[in-house]
Amino acid sequence: MREPVRLLRRLLPFVSVAVFAALAYDAWIFYSRWSSKRDADRARQQDEIRRARESVDLLGGTGFRILTFYAAPNSIRNGDRAKICYGVYGAKTVRIEPPVADLIPAPTYCLEVAPHKNTEYKLIAGDGAGHTATASLVITVGR
Repeated sequence: MREPVRLLRRLLPFVSVAVFAALAYDAWIFYSRWSSKRDADRARQQDEIRRARESVDLLGGTGFRILTFYAAPNSIRNGDRAKICYGVYGAKTVRIEPPVADLIPAPTYCLEVAPHKNTEYKLIAGDGAGHTATASLVITVGR
């Protein structure tokens, strides 16, 4: 009975080292996978941020402004219709004077008008902080 106990005491340090090595290896595997996933998530986030910034720059940057305001055609006959198109960026409110319709802030939006005389239309956009931007156009009406 003494012999198995002696053998166990002799092997115990080697078994302990083997168990410790296996645990250390497993811990390293879990850490490296966690670290790789974290790095991939960070890279994906940075790529999303870069693409979002590019999209904002394509729309006109981070500033509030009128992108477009035009009529097509800008000269019509009495009774005909024309399209007024506008685009705003960063606006909270948009209106056209004289009033033609309820408008929404949009990068591009068109509506039809049918003036009976030469009419100047003014686009007024507000950013909600008290700043406004304006643009104007004239539709000429012939007989």
